[in-house]
Amino acid sequence: MKPIGTTTATKKLRKMKARIRIAQGGTGASKTFSIILILIDLALTDKSPTLTSIVSESFPHLKRGAIRDFLLILQGLNLFEDKRWNKTDNFYDFDTGSRIEFFSVDQPDKVRGARRDRLFINEANNVSFDAFEQLEVRTKNFIFIDYNPVAEFWAFTELIGIRGDAEHLILTYRDNEALDVEVKKSIETRRNRKGWWQVYGEGILGEVEGKIYQGWKIIDEIPHEAKLQRYGLNFGFTNHPAALAAIYYYNGGYILDEIIYGRGLSNQNLADALKNEPKALVVADSAEPKSIDEIKGYQISIIPAQKGKDSVVYGIGVVQDERISITKRSVNIIKEYRNYLWEVDKDGKVLNVPEEPYHYSMDAVRYGIVSLAPVINKRDFLENIPRRSSELKPNPAR
Repeated sequence: MKPIGTTTATKKLRKMKARIRIAQGGTGASKTFSIILILIDLALTDKSPTLTSIVSESFPHLKRGAIRDFLLILQGLNLFEDKRWNKTDNFYDFDTGSRIEFFSVDQPDKVRGARRDRLFINEANNVSFDAFEQLEVRTKNFIFIDYNPVAEFWAFTELIGIRGDAEHLILTYRDNEALDVEVKKSIETRRNRKGWWQVYGEGILGEVEGKIYQGWKIIDEIPHEAKLQRYGLNFGFTNHPAALAAIYYYNGGYILDEIIYGRGLSNQNLADALKNEPKALVVADSAEPKSIDEIKGYQISIIPAQKGKDSVVYGIGVVQDERISITKRSVNIIKEYRNYLWEVDKDGKVLNVPEEPYHYSMDAVRYGIVSLAPVINKRDFLENIPRRSSELKPNPAR
């Protein structure tokens, strides 16, 4: 059978022969897609049955990324058979008897479970070294890992140049001839951003300058004690996704939970989604007054976000002052958080303007949290006033 895939990225990945095959690279390099193509090709041509595991940080992340690519590849090649795809346990059985399965590292029984022949850890920089070790010792043949080199992690400190059975490859968008021309142009417009270009353009380890938010935590789920405070809504339709985020208060910080993220959603779609969620005030993009009025007509409590001169910078500052967590199912909020950057001018100077395109959920979150500013200020005041008369400082004017 002729090997699947003809891009330079796929050809380079096929040449890797070491036990641990490390695919480092920038955006648009087709790392994940190419690796899945190779694993499918192997499963289709196996002489005896094998088990391949494709693993990532969470199942929502897998579903949005690797699983979607896997199914698209099979369907695009007219190889997909519905009866072979187990939607419950997330595995696909091939005619050869080989199986490709999907699970996340937040499932300890899977990580420390059965052995396999082949392994692919997708976006390995978001996976712990302990999880890697547990998976590696249970893998017979070889392991692919891929990642964007946004910061040093265990691949650099434990594998590259250290283990003799590890092979390292750097891929860029230039290795992906199938990349859409407009996407290629978009990547190349950022050449002036030294840090961004180093990581996402050239696929080289670096630090992306101008990251707006830092230190947010990813959590499994919303605690029962958390209290729903707001929904933040950013309208979108054809070219831009709508984003609806629930904002909970818990233990001195806020938890974000993705409700909607997608294109082509009408105001009725948004209202219907809100009707199925617990009730709370919705704070929406004030640039869409007609949409706000229409949603209000569906008996939804909704108000416009307050905007004005420097309102974006002010709002970002309000959010930056809060302790933020994100539920692991909120894959688009997580992606935007990791890629939400300030724009940089041609001289590399960071500007006080958020960069496109990772702002849709971030705007929705900002609308909701800024509307809570009076509540935040009152809470901070109450938390900082003296609790006992002994804590009162004497007034020297008396």
